[in-house]
Amino acid sequence: MKEIIDSLVDFRNERDWAQFHNAKDLSLALCVESSELLELFLWKDSADADPEKIKKELADVFAYAFLLAEKFDFDVKEIVLDKIQENAKKYPIEKAKGTAKKYNEL
Repeated sequence: MKEIIDSLVDFRNERDWAQFHNAKDLSLALCVESSELLELFLWKDSADADPEKIKKELADVFAYAFLLAEKFDFDVKEIVLDKIQENAKKYPIEKAKGTAKKYNEL
């Protein structure tokens, strides 16, 4: 994870782009890239989406998410594992297994 984030930061810094990478704009960029990922599935069966295009858009989503985490000095591994623990409490296996209901509907 650190190698990826360091590479993204180096890429950004070599181009003097840190000035544009405030939290708001990184969040907006993340949403734009997520929308581009969604667009690959629009009006088609998910099996018909091009895996190479999915890979590229997903990389963009990860890149902006990692840069946003770096902006706040978040440990990506830690915050994801914390969120999994939080969700485990909201979605206990005995209530959530095999259903797509939201935690407040279980």
